[in-house]
Amino acid sequence: MPSVRPIIARQRPSFLVQALWLLWKDLVVEVRTREIVYTMLVFAVLVVLVFAFAFVREGQASPDVAAGILWIATAFSGTLGLGRALDREREGDTLRALLLSPADRPAIYLGKLLGIVVYMLIAEAVIAPLIAVLFDAPFASRPGTLAALLVLGTLGFAAVGSLFAAMLMRARSRDVLLAIVLYPLTVPVIIAGVLGTAALCQSPPNDADARMWLKMLGVFDVVFVTLSLWIFEPLLTD
Repeated sequence: MPSVRPIIARQRPSFLVQALWLLWKDLVVEVRTREIVYTMLVFAVLVVLVFAFAFVREGQASPDVAAGILWIATAFSGTLGLGRALDREREGDTLRALLLSPADRPAIYLGKLLGIVVYMLIAEAVIAPLIAVLFDAPFASRPGTLAALLVLGTLGFAAVGSLFAAMLMRARSRDVLLAIVLYPLTVPVIIAGVLGTAALCQSPPNDADARMWLKMLGVFDVVFVTLSLWIFEPLLTD
């Protein structure tokens, strides 16, 4: 009787696994080059130092401005990171290869989004303590709430930014166009992040307001990520 060889069907990786593979690819490249994170960190620190020279008088600074400076530095450095991350894909023509691969298009978007979020969170982990020291901001009083605000705010900002950075990748003035398109659309995220962080800087911290803005950021994230996953493929195809 002839032996029967078992046929093992190779299943296609799940949507989440594909996205995590792409995230791993981006992180490996970044560990080798360190160009995006270092650029974002240097730029964010310079922004914070410029504001410190402008607002600190005789060694004293108002903690009220700390929330705004934190989110301005986050938004500016995030925009810089978005542009550089997609430039890397354009120079190597990697994005076209990914689009021609059997990977799901939304998984490609999610992988790029998670990479940008990781880069921005690394930068925020450096500038938040720096701002707390320079502006005497009581960030340490509610570290968990502050971390949640930063994570959700970063996710909403990067969700819109990753979509339009990919769409404008081949435009000549892509850096200028990205800022023009990105900031008006992410104003709700930035405002919610600033007001939520400002609530934590009050004495005593206004936990109720901070939780309210935290919920608003969660709503923005669900809307932005869902819409971006839905329209990513049609935008790049057009």
